Amino acid sequence: MKKYIDRLLSFIIRENLHKILLVMGGLLLLGTIGMAYFEPERSWADSFWWSIVTLTTVGYGDIAPTTLPGRIIGGIIMILGIGILGMFTATIASIFVENKLKADRGMSSFDFENHIILCGWNYRAQEILNELRSDMRSESSPIILIANIESKPMDDENLYFIRGDINEENLNRANLANAKTVIILGNDAFDASARDAHVVLAALTVESLNPDVYTIVELVNEQNVPHCERANADEIIVGSKFSSRLISRAALDHGISKVLSELLTPHVGSDLSRIPVPQQHFGKSFLDVFMEMKRNQNSTVLGIYKQASGVVISNPAVDYQVVEGDQLIVISEKRAGESVKYNL
Repeated sequence: MKKYIDRLLSFIIRENLHKILLVMGGLLLLGTIGMAYFEPERSWADSFWWSIVTLTTVGYGDIAPTTLPGRIIGGIIMILGIGILGMFTATIASIFVENKLKADRGMSSFDFENHIILCGWNYRAQEILNELRSDMRSESSPIILIANIESKPMDDENLYFIRGDINEENLNRANLANAKTVIILGNDAFDASARDAHVVLAALTVESLNPDVYTIVELVNEQNVPHCERANADEIIVGSKFSSRLISRAALDHGISKVLSELLTPHVGSDLSRIPVPQQHFGKSFLDVFMEMKRNQNSTVLGIYKQASGVVISNPAVDYQVVEGDQLIVISEKRAGESVKYNL
């Protein structure tokens, strides 16, 4: 509570609202004392109420001065009240407009927690945002975009924009210390070498500031993967390698690309997701869990994600023992995190 009070007081002083509030308080005090003194039949409570109604130009008419000095006091309060109240409302309006302009131009700072930071803007970034918004788990999550562009590129009330390069200052403005995931995209304006170099440098900066954040980076050249590994990036996606392997595999095994496209598109056909292992399956073999998931949930388990180490085991051995902390990578008819009930 004290933190919010301190913030409010700091805001009032920073925006010079305290001067206007002091003048308004002085007028209320003048009106209350003057009304109570020149209109003896009025109580202090009535005098204070009259001062508020008169200052705000509401004018209910339930209380009115009858003496000449009381009416003079009333006139002063009315004339000055119009100006002071106008200044107050204009100041508040200008603050909101200024904050909106600052936010759209990427000049604000944010204090979200467990949010996503998206570094870089291109057509892939727009597709990433669209995919995240189509998933229930992130459709309203705060996402902070750091990019060297003029203004916020999309009309998304939960997308927040910081204009500039991916450096320590801007990452701190995005509250990297409390972020959940950072996505670093390459700058299409650079050639492949410079683009990957900027990605590696950004990954080093992110991991040095917050080693616990989950970092996903996009590279052009597979030769730069070791550099990102040394920067401790958690997931490294080489776009050209992924595309070429997918095309070659589709040439040999027709239809493979369609299956992957369906799995990666939310709410279209089957879905690929990661879910926690139900407690009753701790200690069971992978084959037992696989069969029960297929039998009871019509879900196919593709692999195990070991949450503690971040290691992924694709197609585990049938006798692999599922333990606490493991998560299942599954194909299911619906988003597993939304609809699956673990009543196996």
